Amino acid sequence: MAEVKATQQNFLDRLFKISERGSDVQTEILGGVTTFVTMAYIIVVNPAILSFAGIPVGASTVATILTAVFGCFLMGIYANRPIAVAPYMGENAFIAFGMAALGIGWQLRLGAVFVGGLMFLAMSLVGLRSWLANSISTSMKASFAVGIGLFLTLVGMYQTGLITSFVTGMPSGSMTVATTGLLRAPDAPLKIGNLHDPQVLLAIFGFLLMTTLLSRRVHGAILIGIVVTALLGYACGQGYIPDKGVLSLSAIAKDYDLSPIFLKLDIAGVLKLSFLPILLTLFLMGFLDTLGTLVGVGSAGKMLDEKGNFPEIEKPMTVDALSCIFSALLGSSTSGAYIESAAGIKEGARTGLAALVIALLFALSLFFLPIIEPLQHLRYAYCPALMAVGVLMLSSVRNVDLDDLTETVPAFMTIAMMLFSYNIANGLTAGLVLYPTLKILTGRAKELHPGALVLGVMCLIYFLFGIPH
Repeated sequence: MAEVKATQQNFLDRLFKISERGSDVQTEILGGVTTFVTMAYIIVVNPAILSFAGIPVGASTVATILTAVFGCFLMGIYANRPIAVAPYMGENAFIAFGMAALGIGWQLRLGAVFVGGLMFLAMSLVGLRSWLANSISTSMKASFAVGIGLFLTLVGMYQTGLITSFVTGMPSGSMTVATTGLLRAPDAPLKIGNLHDPQVLLAIFGFLLMTTLLSRRVHGAILIGIVVTALLGYACGQGYIPDKGVLSLSAIAKDYDLSPIFLKLDIAGVLKLSFLPILLTLFLMGFLDTLGTLVGVGSAGKMLDEKGNFPEIEKPMTVDALSCIFSALLGSSTSGAYIESAAGIKEGARTGLAALVIALLFALSLFFLPIIEPLQHLRYAYCPALMAVGVLMLSSVRNVDLDDLTETVPAFMTIAMMLFSYNIANGLTAGLVLYPTLKILTGRAKELHPGALVLGVMCLIYFLFGIPH
């Protein structure tokens, strides 16, 4: 039995170059499980958001899972990277709400996702996406990692209730007190949450546990923290037991029928000139989200080369493009690399075996949907992991050239816009516009890579003619 296990491990080691990348089979499995746990919420959240576009929840749930299985499998086998792929948050909200304001049906919205995926694929196959990615300066790439890390932290803090909303939208009105004429304290869109809430206290406990274990270099620190916090939450009555068991195939066929949305996309309608701003928006959001994610998780796992470039980036980008096309055909939103992959990478995952583990867990989730749904309410258990990963990604700030304002200002605005607009793509586009602009205004245009100019123009067009949100 031991010999069979050793043979299997040797096969996996050769297939995924596990030892070569300084990992082992157990670490890859642990990393895959950790990433899955931190991103499994997408199974419930994505269909819920897309339901506002009129897409049936049952069918959308299956499409979400199958898209994740397809993307993670390809990422593991073809790209050999420990990066999960699934329908994007942000893009799904744009499809559900942003495009709804324009009176566009969901079939046309899926058509836009499909055409965007084809554009991604064409650019990847000719090497244009990797050329653009490698044109970005080291400081800017570092700002992507820092911004995404802080963005993950904000998401984790908000989802756990540690931070909560104070007002809806930015307040307006005078900043002076009518009776005295003196300046008053400004209104804030966010404030501290209820520190007496048991779930908030559990989240704080989980965060402290994870960071303590990470400091002590305990293997599996993040996953241990998630499990222990979840069990403590159940013991304190902060969770509920699912009232149904494993789904049978007949139940899946009945309640989660894919046929209402499968191949129902409208491609012809997307090819009209009037649709160009919407297509541009989806295209740039998807392109920059993937670029930022790859650079961010690459930095978290020390997978970037000496120039800050992601080696063989065209492979994960090709997977991203194919996954996007597949997602549209099934009836889901733009798909791509998931930033939550950083959680598994911080556990030591370095190869595609971790991505295959994620694919397998998503596939198995089809048979456990009634069990998975209650687990998504345990935000106090898995969201502290996002906060912990955010802390670990902050180290990339060392690679920002703080002595050169033409490097510092675009990097700073990238981070600030990611956080304050609550949108990764907004931060990337702002920084990529500012970078060449400042170089040109300061007479240092010769320092620019041609790709940086192309990206700057593309992002400027997005702000002028797209639909920023």
